[in-house]
Amino acid sequence: MNYGDELRREILSDGVTPLIGVFDMFSASVAAKHYNGLFVSGFGFAASHYGLPDIGFIAWPDMVAFVQRLRLAFPAQHLLVDIDDGYVDPEVACHVVDQLELTGASGVILEDQQRPRRCGHVDGKRLLPLEEYLDKLDMVLRTRRDLVVVARTDASDEDEILRRAAALAETDADVVLVDGVRSIDWIHKVRAVIGDKPLLFNQIAGGRSPRISLPELTALGVDVAIYSTPCLFAAQTAMEEAMRGLKAAEGRLPEMTGRSVGVKESIALLEQNISRNHPKPEREPVRVLADSLA
Repeated sequence: MNYGDELRREILSDGVTPLIGVFDMFSASVAAKHYNGLFVSGFGFAASHYGLPDIGFIAWPDMVAFVQRLRLAFPAQHLLVDIDDGYVDPEVACHVVDQLELTGASGVILEDQQRPRRCGHVDGKRLLPLEEYLDKLDMVLRTRRDLVVVARTDASDEDEILRRAAALAETDADVVLVDGVRSIDWIHKVRAVIGDKPLLFNQIAGGRSPRISLPELTALGVDVAIYSTPCLFAAQTAMEEAMRGLKAAEGRLPEMTGRSVGVKESIALLEQNISRNHPKPEREPVRVLADSLA
Protein backbone atom coordinates (compact mmCIF):
# COMPACT_ATOMS: atom_id res chain seq x y z
CA MET A 1 0.00 0.00 0.00
CA ASN A 2 1.19 3.51 -0.81
CA TYR A 3 0.26 5.29 2.40
CA GLY A 4 0.99 8.79 1.16
CA ASP A 5 -1.21 8.46 -1.90
CA GLU A 6 -3.99 6.88 0.16
CA LEU A 7 -4.09 9.88 2.49
CA ARG A 8 -3.74 12.31 -0.40
CA ARG A 9 -6.76 10.78 -2.15
CA GLU A 10 -8.85 11.09 1.01
CA ILE A 11 -7.82 14.71 1.55
CA LEU A 12 -8.81 15.58 -2.02
CA SER A 13 -12.20 13.84 -1.71
CA ASP A 14 -15.37 15.59 -0.56
CA GLY A 15 -15.73 16.57 3.08
CA VAL A 16 -13.20 16.91 5.88
CA THR A 17 -10.68 14.20 6.76
CA PRO A 18 -10.50 13.88 10.58
CA LEU A 19 -7.27 12.66 12.17
CA ILE A 20 -7.32 11.83 15.89
CA GLY A 21 -4.31 12.66 18.04
CA VAL A 22 -2.81 9.68 19.88
CA PHE A 23 -0.04 9.63 22.45
CA ASP A 24 0.83 5.93 22.81
CA MET A 25 -0.10 2.51 21.48
CA PHE A 26 -3.03 2.12 23.83
CA SER A 27 -4.66 5.43 22.94
CA ALA A 28 -4.16 4.55 19.27
CA SER A 29 -5.88 1.21 19.87
CA VAL A 30 -8.96 3.00 21.17
CA ALA A 31 -8.96 5.74 18.52
CA ALA A 32 -8.56 3.22 15.67
CA LYS A 33 -11.87 1.61 16.67
CA HIS A 34 -13.67 4.83 15.75
CA TYR A 35 -11.60 6.62 13.09
CA ASN A 36 -9.46 5.55 10.14
CA GLY A 37 -7.00 8.40 10.56
CA LEU A 38 -4.52 8.95 13.40
CA PHE A 39 -2.41 12.01 14.16
CA VAL A 40 0.88 11.39 15.93
CA SER A 41 0.83 14.48 18.13
CA GLY A 42 4.07 16.01 19.33
CA PHE A 43 2.25 17.36 22.38
CA GLY A 44 0.98 13.90 23.28
CA PHE A 45 4.23 12.09 22.51
CA ALA A 46 6.32 14.48 24.61
CA ALA A 47 3.87 14.02 27.48
CA SER A 48 3.68 10.24 27.20
CA HIS A 49 7.23 9.27 26.25
CA TYR A 50 9.13 11.79 28.35
CA GLY A 51 6.63 13.24 30.80
CA LEU A 52 7.64 16.70 29.55
CA PRO A 53 5.93 19.64 27.84
CA ASP A 54 6.05 20.04 24.07
CA ILE A 55 8.95 22.49 23.92
CA GLY A 56 11.53 20.58 21.91
CA PHE A 57 12.49 17.53 23.96
CA ILE A 58 11.51 14.92 21.34
CA ALA A 59 14.40 12.98 19.81
CA TRP A 60 13.67 11.91 16.25
CA PRO A 61 14.71 8.22 16.65
CA ASP A 62 12.07 7.89 19.39
CA MET A 63 9.41 9.28 17.08
CA VAL A 64 10.42 7.02 14.18
CA ALA A 65 10.34 3.96 16.46
CA PHE A 66 6.87 4.92 17.70
CA VAL A 67 5.54 5.29 14.15
CA GLN A 68 7.03 1.90 13.27
CA ARG A 69 5.09 0.28 16.11
CA LEU A 70 1.93 2.11 15.10
CA ARG A 71 2.16 0.99 11.49
CA LEU A 72 2.64 -2.66 12.44
CA ALA A 73 -0.41 -2.57 14.72
CA PHE A 74 -2.59 -0.42 12.42
CA PRO A 75 -1.86 -1.32 8.80
CA ALA A 76 -5.01 0.34 7.43
CA GLN A 77 -5.00 3.68 9.28
CA HIS A 78 -3.69 6.98 7.94
CA LEU A 79 -0.73 8.15 10.07
CA LEU A 80 0.04 11.86 9.97
CA VAL A 81 3.16 12.63 12.03
CA ASP A 82 4.08 15.89 13.74
CA ILE A 83 7.83 16.42 13.22
CA ASP A 84 7.89 19.90 14.80
CA ASP A 85 10.60 21.99 13.10
CA GLY A 86 12.21 18.91 11.56
CA TYR A 87 14.41 18.57 14.67
CA VAL A 88 16.18 21.85 13.92
CA ASP A 89 18.50 21.10 11.02
CA PRO A 90 17.29 20.76 7.40
CA GLU A 91 19.51 17.72 6.85
CA VAL A 92 18.03 16.03 9.92
CA ALA A 93 14.52 16.94 8.73
CA CYS A 94 15.16 15.22 5.39
CA HIS A 95 16.66 12.15 7.08
CA VAL A 96 13.64 11.85 9.38
CA VAL A 97 11.22 12.22 6.48
CA ASP A 98 13.05 9.45 4.62
CA GLN A 99 12.95 7.21 7.69
CA LEU A 100 9.27 7.86 8.33
CA GLU A 101 8.30 7.16 4.74
CA LEU A 102 10.16 3.84 4.82
CA THR A 103 8.45 3.06 8.14
CA GLY A 104 4.99 3.56 6.65
CA ALA A 105 3.94 7.04 7.69
CA SER A 106 1.29 8.67 5.53
CA GLY A 107 2.38 12.26 6.00
CA VAL A 108 4.26 14.80 8.13
CA ILE A 109 3.71 18.32 9.43
CA LEU A 110 6.70 20.69 9.28
CA GLU A 111 6.44 24.01 11.15
CA ASP A 112 8.27 27.32 10.74
CA GLN A 113 9.20 27.80 14.41
CA GLN A 114 12.74 28.21 15.68
CA ARG A 115 14.08 26.93 19.00
CA PRO A 116 13.05 27.08 21.73
CA ARG A 117 9.77 25.93 20.16
CA ARG A 118 6.32 25.98 21.77
CA CYS A 119 2.91 24.33 21.35
CA GLY A 120 1.08 26.14 18.57
CA HIS A 121 -1.68 27.32 20.90
CA VAL A 122 0.47 29.11 23.49
CA ASP A 123 2.37 32.40 23.58
CA GLY A 124 6.12 32.85 23.18
CA LYS A 125 6.60 31.30 19.73
CA ARG A 126 9.53 32.49 17.60
CA LEU A 127 9.59 32.07 13.83
CA LEU A 128 12.30 31.27 11.35
CA PRO A 129 12.79 33.88 8.63
CA LEU A 130 10.37 32.89 5.88
CA GLU A 131 13.05 32.22 3.27
CA GLU A 132 14.95 29.98 5.68
CA TYR A 133 11.82 27.94 6.36
CA LEU A 134 10.99 27.73 2.66
CA ASP A 135 14.48 26.38 1.96
CA LYS A 136 14.03 23.70 4.62
CA LEU A 137 10.57 22.86 3.29
CA ASP A 138 11.90 22.61 -0.26
CA MET A 139 14.59 20.14 0.84
CA VAL A 140 11.95 18.02 2.56
CA LEU A 141 9.70 18.11 -0.49
CA ARG A 142 12.55 17.00 -2.73
CA THR A 143 13.38 14.17 -0.31
CA ARG A 144 9.89 12.67 0.04
CA ARG A 145 8.62 10.26 -2.56
CA ASP A 146 4.89 10.01 -1.97
CA LEU A 147 4.59 11.22 1.62
CA VAL A 148 1.99 13.95 2.23
CA VAL A 149 3.70 17.11 3.51
CA VAL A 150 1.78 19.72 5.51
CA ALA A 151 3.45 23.15 5.60
CA ARG A 152 2.65 24.87 8.90
CA THR A 153 3.07 28.45 10.00
CA ASP A 154 2.83 29.58 13.61
CA ALA A 155 2.64 33.27 12.74
CA SER A 156 0.37 35.32 15.00
CA ASP A 157 0.70 38.81 13.51
CA GLU A 158 -2.22 39.28 11.15
CA ASP A 159 -0.23 40.54 8.15
CA GLU A 160 2.42 37.86 8.67
CA ILE A 161 -0.19 35.09 8.85
CA LEU A 162 -1.49 35.99 5.40
CA ARG A 163 1.98 36.58 3.93
CA ARG A 164 3.24 33.21 5.09
CA ALA A 165 0.07 31.31 4.22
CA ALA A 166 0.22 32.67 0.66
CA ALA A 167 3.89 31.72 0.37
CA LEU A 168 3.26 28.18 1.64
CA ALA A 169 0.44 27.75 -0.86
CA GLU A 170 2.88 28.49 -3.69
CA THR A 171 5.10 25.55 -2.74
CA ASP A 172 4.66 21.87 -3.62
CA ALA A 173 3.43 21.10 -0.10
CA ASP A 174 0.18 19.15 -0.19
CA VAL A 175 -1.61 21.03 2.60
CA VAL A 176 -1.31 24.34 4.47
CA LEU A 177 -1.83 24.73 8.23
CA VAL A 178 -2.05 28.06 10.05
CA ASP A 179 -1.90 26.95 13.68
CA GLY A 180 -3.75 28.75 16.44
CA VAL A 181 -6.38 30.32 14.15
CA ARG A 182 -8.50 32.41 16.52
CA SER A 183 -11.82 32.74 14.68
CA ILE A 184 -14.02 31.56 11.84
CA ASP A 185 -13.36 34.89 10.14
CA TRP A 186 -9.67 34.03 10.02
CA ILE A 187 -10.39 30.69 8.42
CA HIS A 188 -12.13 32.63 5.63
CA LYS A 189 -9.11 34.96 5.29
CA VAL A 190 -6.63 32.09 5.08
CA ARG A 191 -8.76 30.20 2.58
CA ALA A 192 -8.91 33.30 0.39
CA VAL A 193 -5.12 33.70 0.17
CA ILE A 194 -4.19 30.02 -0.36
CA GLY A 195 -6.58 29.46 -3.27
CA ASP A 196 -7.30 25.80 -4.02
CA LYS A 197 -4.54 24.41 -1.81
CA PRO A 198 -5.97 21.98 0.80
CA LEU A 199 -6.34 23.56 4.24
CA LEU A 200 -5.83 21.89 7.63
CA PHE A 201 -7.45 23.07 10.89
CA ASN A 202 -6.07 22.08 14.30
CA GLN A 203 -8.48 21.80 17.25
CA ILE A 204 -7.17 21.44 20.80
CA ALA A 205 -9.19 21.68 24.01
CA GLY A 206 -8.46 24.94 25.81
CA GLY A 207 -6.52 26.23 22.80
CA ARG A 208 -6.91 29.39 20.77
CA SER A 209 -9.10 28.03 18.00
CA PRO A 210 -12.91 27.82 18.19
CA ARG A 211 -14.75 24.51 18.57
CA ILE A 212 -16.12 23.71 15.11
CA SER A 213 -17.92 20.59 13.84
CA LEU A 214 -16.86 18.69 10.74
CA PRO A 215 -19.91 19.81 8.71
CA GLU A 216 -19.15 23.43 9.67
CA LEU A 217 -15.51 22.99 8.64
CA THR A 218 -16.61 21.56 5.30
CA ALA A 219 -18.72 24.65 4.70
CA LEU A 220 -15.68 26.81 5.54
CA GLY A 221 -13.56 25.07 2.91
CA VAL A 222 -11.39 23.09 5.32
CA ASP A 223 -10.07 19.76 4.02
CA VAL A 224 -8.36 18.18 7.05
CA ALA A 225 -9.04 18.45 10.79
CA ILE A 226 -6.55 17.24 13.36
CA TYR A 227 -7.55 16.74 16.98
CA SER A 228 -4.24 16.88 18.82
CA THR A 229 -5.10 15.87 22.37
CA PRO A 230 -8.60 14.36 22.88
CA CYS A 231 -7.15 11.01 24.01
CA LEU A 232 -4.45 12.55 26.22
CA PHE A 233 -6.78 14.97 28.00
CA ALA A 234 -9.50 12.32 28.39
CA ALA A 235 -6.93 9.94 29.89
CA GLN A 236 -5.73 12.57 32.35
CA THR A 237 -9.32 13.39 33.37
CA ALA A 238 -10.28 9.72 33.81
CA MET A 239 -7.13 8.82 35.72
CA GLU A 240 -7.57 11.77 38.08
CA GLU A 241 -11.14 10.65 38.78
CA ALA A 242 -10.09 7.02 39.23
CA MET A 243 -7.33 7.92 41.70
CA ARG A 244 -9.62 10.17 43.72
CA GLY A 245 -12.26 7.43 43.80
CA LEU A 246 -9.77 4.74 44.83
CA LYS A 247 -8.42 6.95 47.59
CA ALA A 248 -11.91 7.83 48.83
CA ALA A 249 -12.85 4.12 48.90
CA GLU A 250 -9.72 3.34 50.93
CA GLY A 251 -8.29 1.14 48.20
CA ARG A 252 -11.42 -0.84 47.26
CA LEU A 253 -11.79 -1.12 43.47
CA PRO A 254 -15.11 0.08 42.05
CA GLU A 255 -17.73 -2.49 41.13
CA MET A 256 -17.72 -3.61 37.50
CA THR A 257 -20.67 -2.35 35.42
CA GLY A 258 -21.72 -2.72 31.82
CA ARG A 259 -19.52 0.24 30.86
CA SER A 260 -16.46 -0.79 32.90
CA VAL A 261 -13.19 -1.92 31.42
CA GLY A 262 -11.44 -4.84 33.10
CA VAL A 263 -8.89 -7.47 32.21
CA LYS A 264 -11.07 -9.17 29.59
CA GLU A 265 -12.02 -5.98 27.75
CA SER A 266 -8.48 -4.63 27.73
CA ILE A 267 -6.96 -7.85 26.40
CA ALA A 268 -9.63 -8.08 23.70
CA LEU A 269 -8.70 -4.60 22.49
CA LEU A 270 -4.98 -5.31 22.41
CA GLU A 271 -5.28 -8.68 20.68
CA GLN A 272 -6.55 -6.88 17.60
CA ASN A 273 -3.12 -5.28 17.22
CA ILE A 274 -1.19 -8.54 16.83
CA SER A 275 0.11 -8.50 13.28
CA ARG A 276 -0.79 -12.13 12.51
CA ASN A 277 -4.44 -11.19 13.07
CA HIS A 278 -4.41 -8.63 10.27
CA PRO A 279 -5.64 -9.51 6.79
CA LYS A 280 -2.74 -9.86 4.40
CA PRO A 281 -2.89 -8.21 0.97
CA GLU A 282 -2.80 -10.53 -2.00
CA ARG A 283 0.55 -10.80 -3.71
CA GLU A 284 1.43 -11.94 -7.19
CA PRO A 285 2.87 -15.48 -7.17
CA VAL A 286 6.65 -15.62 -7.40
CA ARG A 287 7.80 -17.21 -10.64
CA VAL A 288 10.65 -19.68 -10.42
CA LEU A 289 13.85 -18.86 -12.29
CA ALA A 290 13.28 -21.59 -14.90
CA ASP A 291 9.91 -20.09 -15.82
CA SER A 292 11.35 -16.61 -16.14
CA LEU A 293 14.08 -17.88 -18.46
CA ALA A 294 11.72 -19.92 -20.63
